[in-house]
Amino acid sequence: MFLDSRIIKIASYALVVAGVILGALSFVRSGSLLIALGTLGIAFPARHVRTIEFYFPVGIAVGLFVLAISLPHGL
Repeated sequence: MFLDSRIIKIASYALVVAGVILGALSFVRSGSLLIALGTLGIAFPARHVRTIEFYFPVGIAVGLFVLAISLPHGL
C-alpha cells in the first residue's frame, strides 16, 4: 500500500506546525524532532529529482535531528 503524496504533504506540514508549537512551549527537543520529521516528509516527493530540492531539506532535517539528540536534558 503506497501513501498518497497529498497525505504525506499534509502530515508533514502538521508535524512542522506541531514542532513549532512544542518548541514555543519550551519542549525544544521534541519540537526539533517533529520539525526534522516534517522536513523529511516535505522533501520525500522530490527524492527522484537528484537536485538541491531533495538534498538541502534532508541536510536540514539531519542537522535538526542531531541537534535534538545532542541537547542537554532540561531544555
